[in-house]
Amino acid sequence: MSSIAAYYAGKNVLITGATGFMGKVLVEKLLRSCPEVKAIYILVRPKAGQSMQERVTDMMKCKLFDRVREDFQKKIIPIGSELMQPNLAINSEDTEHLLSCINVVFHCAATIRFDEPLKHALQLNVVATHQLLMLARQMQKLEAFIHISTAYANCNRNHVEEVIYPPPVEPKKLIDSLEWMDESMIQDITPKLIGDRPNTYTYTKALAEYVVQQESGALNIAIIRPSIVGASWQEPFPAGKGILRTMRATNDAVADLIPVDVVVNLTLAAGWYTAVHRPKTTLIYNCTTGGINPFHWGQIEYHVISTFKRNPLDQAFRRPNANITSNYLINQYWIAVSHKAPALVYDLYLRLTGQKPRMMKIFNRLHKSMMLLEYFSSNSWDWSTDNMNMLMSQLSLEDKRGFNFDVRQLHWPEYIENYCIGTKKYVLNEDMSGLPAARQHLKKLRNIRYAFNTILLVVIWRVFIARSQMARHIWYFVVSLCYKFLSYFRASSTIRY
Repeated sequence: MSSIAAYYAGKNVLITGATGFMGKVLVEKLLRSCPEVKAIYILVRPKAGQSMQERVTDMMKCKLFDRVREDFQKKIIPIGSELMQPNLAINSEDTEHLLSCINVVFHCAATIRFDEPLKHALQLNVVATHQLLMLARQMQKLEAFIHISTAYANCNRNHVEEVIYPPPVEPKKLIDSLEWMDESMIQDITPKLIGDRPNTYTYTKALAEYVVQQESGALNIAIIRPSIVGASWQEPFPAGKGILRTMRATNDAVADLIPVDVVVNLTLAAGWYTAVHRPKTTLIYNCTTGGINPFHWGQIEYHVISTFKRNPLDQAFRRPNANITSNYLINQYWIAVSHKAPALVYDLYLRLTGQKPRMMKIFNRLHKSMMLLEYFSSNSWDWSTDNMNMLMSQLSLEDKRGFNFDVRQLHWPEYIENYCIGTKKYVLNEDMSGLPAARQHLKKLRNIRYAFNTILLVVIWRVFIARSQMARHIWYFVVSLCYKFLSYFRASSTIRY
């Protein structure tokens, strides 16, 4: 057994955000690679008409848990909680139990809506973190508290060290000030407050890091800062409809993706190291790839399109394609031509056939996410990764095999292909046996595009010809040239036979 797996044997672990993307992967990894873990307590928001255990059962139906569902589900213990309420709304009986048994806390919960209103983002990312720390400080057997932040908490800096930077404002003063303001007033002052950060998410995550530092007391703390968290690289399994077709970015800009299993492996290793070695200061781990194994947006574009052309999605809206440009005006042109116009035409078709229009709504939702992605892809950061490298050096060979977070071994083209195929299989639930039909559908879309482009060209040209004598001469010259070429081809074929 590896040192990390041996440490978690017999331990009681508390995880917040366990029903989210990274939280689920963390739960599954703990159950699979640390099978002797005693229990995993997860904070779950109560839901009307559904018991806590039923919510766990629903979560475990995910394909992610296929390898651990039968043997380990009983080790997951749900605790009713609401992060927006005082004391996290955990009842006194559950609180007393957690205080007496928890050994390690992984705080993954956060709002990841980038356009979240400031007050709401503060409550979820800052106030809830503070309340969890207050609870943790009373835990009698706690050995480590691991806080999941983001590499973009300090995106207003070009070079980011593994330190906690002074906050833009004192968190408590900001929270107290917002209490008496109405929503419209908060909305008006938000741009001034967040300053050169792109949104309330990165702003409040920076405040949360400062709260962790200030309120941790004597706790053994570590902070994990992942960049853009993507699908898993190796475990538990490696993982377009043609809707998204343009993005403003620089082709040679670094795309700092980090596979979710890398983040989870680092998180578990950091939990072990923090508990066993008890560092004198809070260790921050910048979990990024750009400075170690860089990959660029232009390369992502090429590999994504190539993969989806070989393995098309069922009933794709359009053929996979992408236009990555750093020019604002060109990007706006492609948005109008490749996004809005087809969406409006398709919505009109849906209305005429008695269906509810939906494409413009989908594009508007995508556009909000793309604005942040464009910010990340148009800027570059230099993240120090000394602590991640140090931790790597502390692992045994068995630990490195079972909890690998060495991104130097990551082969990006293979990862991107698995990412796309994983989207098809596990997100869209499409069967790979349907590939022949999907490829046939893609050919039909190609023929429709060629026909449409040809008709459009002819119409535009004819309109132009009607207004210009020179254009007519050019048109007749091109037509006669094509006719002569066809005549020559037919004659040469006749002579040959």
